[in-house]
Amino acid sequence: MGVQAITMEAGSRHLSAEELSTRLESVGAERYHHRHPFHLLMHEGRLTRGQLQAWALNRYYYQSRIPIKDAIILSRSEDANFRRAWRKRLADQDGDGGAGGLECWLQLAEATGLERKRVCSCAEVLPGVRYAVDAYLALVERGTLLEAVASSLTEMFAKHLIALRLDALRRVIIPGSEMDWAISRLGSPKPQRMRGSLSSGSMSTRALVKSRSWRYGH
Repeated sequence: MGVQAITMEAGSRHLSAEELSTRLESVGAERYHHRHPFHLLMHEGRLTRGQLQAWALNRYYYQSRIPIKDAIILSRSEDANFRRAWRKRLADQDGDGGAGGLECWLQLAEATGLERKRVCSCAEVLPGVRYAVDAYLALVERGTLLEAVASSLTEMFAKHLIALRLDALRRVIIPGSEMDWAISRLGSPKPQRMRGSLSSGSMSTRALVKSRSWRYGH
């Protein structure tokens, strides 16, 4: 099923940034993948080390494509203000004078017992995961700019799950290991793309809201 355009209904009104954020949050609470049985087991700390390794290895493929996705979005915008705001996401992931979010994910995978070279190769990524992630990049490249930016708003839902995941990971990973830094880093303010939501006042998403006529039919 492809992306479908929404037809504006008569009598519809503009949503404020706060109203849009609240509506999106409600959708996320109902449909985000935190309800999946696998993630429920993760949050309860009931995954085995092998299951956690499989998750980390496949998740890294997705994470490694995030800066590529953001670079595509940057290349599609003709608005200098938007590009200045959005390029911070690249620095968050790739690093800007220090370890970025992508390096933290790599170290997290290592903390589960995986070798860095094995994870970086992405050779063992499940076909379904590879297909879904590649389709995500295709959407960002071929869809409208609005759709591409909107596809990044899942971070609004993920931010609440970080604490749960960190607690679960610490039950499996040996406390005090050098990789514990990576775990704590993922929960810190930077590099933390999950914090860039409408509700927290992200410059890029606020700019997009102001530049578009967001409507919701009564």
